[in-house]
Amino acid sequence: MRSHTEHAAIVAELVTPLLLQLADRDPEMLAIDDAGLDGRVVAHDILAAIPLPPFDNSQMDGYAVRTADFSGDGPFTFVVGPTAAAGVAPFSCSPGSACPVMTGAAIPFEADAVIPIEQADPPRFGLLQRMGAAATPGAAPAYDAETVTFSHAPQPGAFVREQGSDHAGDAPLVLRGSRLRPSSIGLLASAGVAMVPVLPRPRVLLLSTGDEITAPGGRLAPGRIYDANAPLLAAALRAAGAEVTVHRVADQPGALLACIAAAGEHDLLVTSGGISAGAFEVVRDAFGGDPHTENDPSSIAFTAIALQPGGPQGAGFVAVNGRRLATLCFPGNPVSSALSAELFLLPLLRAHAGIPEHGQRSTARLAHETDSPEHKHQVRRGRFLDDGSVELSPPSSHLLSDLATAELLAHIPVGVAYLAAGSPIEIQRFDV
Repeated sequence: MRSHTEHAAIVAELVTPLLLQLADRDPEMLAIDDAGLDGRVVAHDILAAIPLPPFDNSQMDGYAVRTADFSGDGPFTFVVGPTAAAGVAPFSCSPGSACPVMTGAAIPFEADAVIPIEQADPPRFGLLQRMGAAATPGAAPAYDAETVTFSHAPQPGAFVREQGSDHAGDAPLVLRGSRLRPSSIGLLASAGVAMVPVLPRPRVLLLSTGDEITAPGGRLAPGRIYDANAPLLAAALRAAGAEVTVHRVADQPGALLACIAAAGEHDLLVTSGGISAGAFEVVRDAFGGDPHTENDPSSIAFTAIALQPGGPQGAGFVAVNGRRLATLCFPGNPVSSALSAELFLLPLLRAHAGIPEHGQRSTARLAHETDSPEHKHQVRRGRFLDDGSVELSPPSSHLLSDLATAELLAHIPVGVAYLAAGSPIEIQRFDV
């Protein structure tokens, strides 16, 4: 019987090449304000076309001055010059004048320092002569002379944000393979980037199978259940950076194959249900698999692995419209299906999408005794108690409510049939 680590290696060998192929495709171009840009992976280095900031500007509301005009001991009195407001082209600051300047406004020519308004006398602006946004650089309007006094001379560069002090022109803003965050999107926008090249996301066709399943919201006939697998797996796949197309298919092999053929082009097929050893196993029947043997490498190999829950698994390729589609087949019980995705597929997708590794592993203390099938690797759901110990949920694979409220997965390895209360146990947290 195959171990879960051996099966994980087989899945990685199947999925990794298709993820690498995505990097060779033409990038997808998204607008800088596209709602879907956050979290995407940059397809190539993006260089700054301008320095940031693009011009010297003021860090404070105050007065732009020429430090060469200060000599001797203070106080120093200057004539108030024209005002530099945000969005106004820079103009000349005449010798012996102090030009009011607002935060973010361009520093006037010849000025090399800013004195905050709180350090001026009076500590507030008077009647300001604002330069027009359309004014010709260097031209200052006529104004009635006012004066302002400062107690001491500033240092050159005081409260001036120098051109390029945030980011040099031609330097990379983001590097290929970087996962975009709101802050990096803001950086790109500040440099005038309108369209961002991002790696295409893997396109996953997700099929939830079974005569018993009904779409949530529909009328639940006797003997049927609402389909949890499709919404659960689709949400997990999308959170891991995939684009997902979902279909529900009855236990009819022909209908399943027709659905795949008509679904359009995808990179990966994921199925849930229909792969056990019973009758009416639609996925196994459609792909010609045998739960006890390994198929030809060009088809689906169905096998049982030493894992609870999630023992039945399938992996391989399906021929679709003249091409081979990489395929993973998960069992149908909701917890089995969810844990199969978490153990085998989602880590690969997260790594491709630049998402930090999910599920930090550590060791905790078991709050109670528990049994485990000695020949299988058991994955239990659990939560922390107030004393830091871990309480495990029952192992049954239909207990979706336990999974929904779990804070962690606990791993009991092959060869362990019993753990006493207080025993150390390997855990995998959901929140880190």
